[in-house]
Amino acid sequence: MMRRLALMIALVAPATANAHEVWVERDGNGPARIYLGEPAEAMPAGGDPEFKNLTAPKIVGQANVPLVRRAGYIEAAVAPGDVRVTDDSVFQPWGEAGAKEGVVYYARAGRSETGTRMTYEIAPLSAGANRFALLHNGKPVASAKMTLIAPDRKSVELTAGADGAVDVPVAGKGRYLLNSAQVETGRLRVAGGPVDKLHHIATTTFVVP
Repeated sequence: MMRRLALMIALVAPATANAHEVWVERDGNGPARIYLGEPAEAMPAGGDPEFKNLTAPKIVGQANVPLVRRAGYIEAAVAPGDVRVTDDSVFQPWGEAGAKEGVVYYARAGRSETGTRMTYEIAPLSAGANRFALLHNGKPVASAKMTLIAPDRKSVELTAGADGAVDVPVAGKGRYLLNSAQVETGRLRVAGGPVDKLHHIATTTFVVP
């Protein structure tokens, strides 16, 4: 029985980590709200069951930002402009020795800046535009797969061209979310220790008024 339970945990842990995303929402220059969950699904009351694992998100480029834990999200009083958050400590590495996997999240809110500050980042190619690219260390990732989640939670699959860019089909007012995942193998490390396979999951939200 214990062996069967261990196998079930081994199977569930990576599925949970890969299915979940960290994303940031912001209205104007108000505080940022940092979420962990599945953005295409309705948020459960009090937040996603895995929200307890989101404890130490890092605000990129801003020091000593107070983080306030709310019901289902973390609130951060950040400076005006686009907000970037990264976290490699949400889920502990999973899998057997020699085949450990981990995940690092990169989340952004806003499309007023074309520059990037994270290893992976979905950024607009011009300020306020609907043309985006997934950038790795500032360079577009050709043929990157992205998913657009519209304000009504409908999803659209997008594939970047050779230039790494996608045109986002904006169909009305509300908050849109783009996500993309990349996998890296090798001798790597996250906050929880060394891994052999690393999932990089990036999100960007923007609001159409």
